[in-house]
Amino acid sequence: MKNILPPGQFKTEKWPVLHQGDVYEFDEETWSFKLFGEVQQEITLTYSEMMALPKAISTIDMHCVTTWSKFGSVFEGVPMRELVHLVTLHGDVKFVKIFGYYNGDPFGYSSNLPLESLLNDDALFVHRWKDGIEGEWRDISPKHGYPLRFIPPSSFYLWKGTKWATGIQFMKQDEAGFWEELGYSMTANPFKEERYR
Repeated sequence: MKNILPPGQFKTEKWPVLHQGDVYEFDEETWSFKLFGEVQQEITLTYSEMMALPKAISTIDMHCVTTWSKFGSVFEGVPMRELVHLVTLHGDVKFVKIFGYYNGDPFGYSSNLPLESLLNDDALFVHRWKDGIEGEWRDISPKHGYPLRFIPPSSFYLWKGTKWATGIQFMKQDEAGFWEELGYSMTANPFKEERYR
């Protein structure tokens, strides 16, 4: 569904900055990324270990619940599936919760998503991007989630894209994340205008 404007959205050429809480200040010495939950063994990655994982490049449309949509941004990052390959999941894992920094707490923010929808090249933990095919590569900014921000497929509103990502919890049952606990949709499909519960 590339370059299709969902109902209630307007197209923008900019990438607006919207977030809750403080902007995380990256410190490579203390940064880590945890894979936990319904796994046989938890894994914690350092920044260098994360950056050494295979990466993918994908063009992803972004749709924000505040009604803007931005088409054609190109992202490079670690696909969700590469992180799934690092752990042995217990049976019937169908959901994940992706965590990120919130006001100094490495696991203060979270967003829930169905795992099956995140196993292609359009579900990335991104570190750099360019504005369209002809743009120049640049690191994502601290306000956009540096050093690592999850960008979900365009079939989800962008609040599912956790900034300052710190881990993935693998789950058998769906659980509300940060905004979902405040009344936002659990499924968040912009093409069905699933903004709120």
